Amino acid sequence: MPTLKERLRADLATAMKARDETTVATLRLALTAVTNDEVAGSAARELSDDQVQAVLVRESRKYAESFEAFHSAGRAEQAAEEQARAAVLARYLPAPLDDVELDELVEAAVQATGADSPRAIGAVMKALGPQVAGRAEGARVAAVVKARLAR
Repeated sequence: MPTLKERLRADLATAMKARDETTVATLRLALTAVTNDEVAGSAARELSDDQVQAVLVRESRKYAESFEAFHSAGRAEQAAEEQARAAVLARYLPAPLDDVELDELVEAAVQATGADSPRAIGAVMKALGPQVAGRAEGARVAAVVKARLAR
């Protein structure tokens, strides 16, 4: 099974052949961000699929923020372009958690950690980390955990 980075490269080649400019530009920028992360620090390294996914989440968030900025400024054309780029990256990300799924994961983590007060938020968040990575924003998860532990 190909790695996520290999899949990005293959899809880039396919998009280039199809002359899909939005996909080509988006995947090139995503692969550049991945490469920048690989060479950052004191020694170059190969990113795992989870790390590549984290880079894609970060890039997708940038497109969402740009969309909001362009949309609020009344620049519909640029907003649509940013939205299209975010949609390209969404193909490589896991489906976001809906409220019910997040509540279930939080409840399971609370039970597993034995948390019973708001002081245990850190332990619950640590247990939830791998399960929600790339699928829900940290602030949203923290709010659900706080609400659950406040009961």
